[in-house]
Amino acid sequence: CWCCCCSCSWNEDRERAWRASRETKLEPIPNCEACARPTAEEVRGWAQSFEKLMKSPAGRNVFREFLRTEYSEENMLFWLACEELKGECNKHSIDEKARTIYEDYISILSPKEV
Repeated sequence: CWCCCCSCSWNEDRERAWRASRETKLEPIPNCEACARPTAEEVRGWAQSFEKLMKSPAGRNVFREFLRTEYSEENMLFWLACEELKGECNKHSIDEKARTIYEDYISILSPKEV
């Protein structure tokens, strides 16, 4: 325990979650989206605009791979989950997806906390 005011089990849970997240990053990653090979012009557009990069499935895959090398892939996964939530119309589905996003990315015990 690193301080007298914390719960040792909380720190142990947090450490286990961090290790599990780190181990997952070492596994091969499938493309999260089906996409065609980008053209050279499209790739040049990514250099000019982050928005263009994020609108392109191929661009998102490339950016996700970069984030993975920086141990930040959870940021892209969080963004994708939020984008999916924004397109939802059914109130029950919205509630369920919001709860899942909270548990997966926002909760302090989440292995993918952003």
